[in-house]
Order: sequence, then C-alpha cells, then structure tokens
Amino acid sequence: VQLQASGGGLVQPGDSLRLSCAVSGRTIRDYPIAWFRQSPGKEREAVTAMRYGTATSTYYSSPARGRFTISGDNAKNTVHLQMNNLKPEDTAVYYCAASSVRLPFGLLSDWTRYDDWGQGTQVTVSS
Repeated sequence: VQLQASGGGLVQPGDSLRLSCAVSGRTIRDYPIAWFRQSPGKEREAVTAMRYGTATSTYYSSPARGRFTISGDNAKNTVHLQMNNLKPEDTAVYYCAASSVRLPFGLLSDWTRYDDWGQGTQVTVSS
C-alpha cells in the first residue's frame, strides 16, 4: 500500500488549502483513512478520519470540526482534506494514513491503529 500526500504550502491566516492523499494498493472504501498532523515538539494528533460502512462515519478533532472536511473520490481512490479558515496553530506536517482493519469509531483517532503512512506535506499558516 502506498499513500502520496500533496497540497501543502504557505498560506495566511484565514486562507484555505486542500490536501490530497492518493492511495494505491488498497481501495479507500475498504478500510479507514485518516489525516494526522505533527508540529515540532508536539505529539502526533488526529485531525480527521473516514470509515466506510453501511453508512460513512467521519471523525473530526475539536480543532478541525467546523473548519475541515474529509472526503473521498472513489474514482481516483483519493482522499481529500479541505481546510478552511486556517490558523497559525494549524501549522504542522500533515500525514495521511490507512488502516488494514475495520476500526470501530472510537479508535479512528488512534494513530497506532494505522499501518501505512504517506510521506507528509508541510502546512504553514503565517502572516
């Protein structure tokens, strides 16, 4: 399984960015896909995750809820992270990750449950 993250960059507070995670070797509908982020000196934290099932479930961290949206493009086997109203505290390296098992909703935010990771894309929010 390979994940290729892209779309990061330098933006000003209040701007938007869309990150993409192209997945090969696994269909995004089969198992959960998540975005995590990590900034220097801080622990890796979950941003959002998506799980397909009888109904699609999505998890958002408190900082992400209301500003970020995760979505899947099944035709391209790609997961997007739309980030609006970005703040300086959103500055971090963003990683997409895929699990090889069907996780319960309560574990979607646990980074140790994800087996495959993209290389990370830097997001910097600064005026």
